[in-house]
Amino acid sequence: MGNNIQSKFTSKQGQYLAFIYYYTKINGIPPAEADLERYFGVASSSVHSMVLTLKKKGFVSTIVGKSRSIQVLLPRNQLPHLE
Repeated sequence: MGNNIQSKFTSKQGQYLAFIYYYTKINGIPPAEADLERYFGVASSSVHSMVLTLKKKGFVSTIVGKSRSIQVLLPRNQLPHLE
C-alpha cells in the first residue's frame, strides 16, 4: 500500500477519517454518529452509510452494539488535513 493509500478513498471519505481521528485525539473517545452529523451537516442516514463504507473498505473498525466505537485503522500520515 505505502503512501499511495490516499488514492484509495475519496476526498469526502478522507474528511470523515480525519474528523474521526482528530475528534478521538482531542476528546479521548471516538465521535458518535450524531457528532459526525453535526460537523458535516448531513442526515444520520448519510453518516451511517459513510461509516459502513469506511468499514467495508477497511479504513475504520467499529464494535457492533457499542456506541462511540469508531476507530481509524490508518496511520496519521496517511490521512488528509481536516478542512
